[in-house]
Amino acid sequence: MEENEESEEQKHHHGKASENPVKKNKKNFICTQCGKSLTCKMKLSVHMRIHTGEKPFTCDQCGKSFKDSSYIKEHMRVHTGEKPYECDQCGKTFSRASNLKNHLTVHSEEKPYSCSLCGKSFSRLINLKIHQKTHTGEKAYMCFECEKTFTTAQHLKRHQRVHTGEKPYMCSYCDKRFSHLEVLKAHERIHTGEKPYHCTTCGKKKVSPTKQARGDSGKEPKLHR
Repeated sequence: MEENEESEEQKHHHGKASENPVKKNKKNFICTQCGKSLTCKMKLSVHMRIHTGEKPFTCDQCGKSFKDSSYIKEHMRVHTGEKPYECDQCGKTFSRASNLKNHLTVHSEEKPYSCSLCGKSFSRLINLKIHQKTHTGEKAYMCFECEKTFTTAQHLKRHQRVHTGEKPYMCSYCDKRFSHLEVLKAHERIHTGEKPYHCTTCGKKKVSPTKQARGDSGKEPKLHR
């Protein structure tokens, strides 16, 4: 009798389970190119662009194309200068959440990566590797136009605009274009009247820092215009 009661109780539980089935996150959409499984048809469609090279989202400022709409939204911050991610330690802002995450290690006391040549420590391995090139003089990134070499891919990319004439940064006041973001920011201060820098000799305010302030070598900087 007890066995019958238990079986009836079990049937009752099974009945409830069938009425409210647990939805499982199955990955039924499989890429025919690499075998990766995705949860929905839309994600599979976006993923397939990796293989086809399709980039349907184009920036109307510089013409650069992207495979996902989220990427172009992030890219547009290059032109607008928008930096929505702020460090709660020092107030520095970033255009990407990943950049903020990397920056936060600066405030951490832990710096496990040390230079064997000078003893300087870093919180990230990539920063140590970049630093070590100052000792070795290694410049692994070469411009195929003029054969000039650089220590990082980012510096090479900036340099290549000299040859391509690319000017992805546009002034929001007069539509004048620039190849580097910092030059655009300095230019826009002409419109806003902002003068955040000052001459250490006479105190005169400046739109942009002098060569001396930037640490450039060469001719003596002009402190007055």
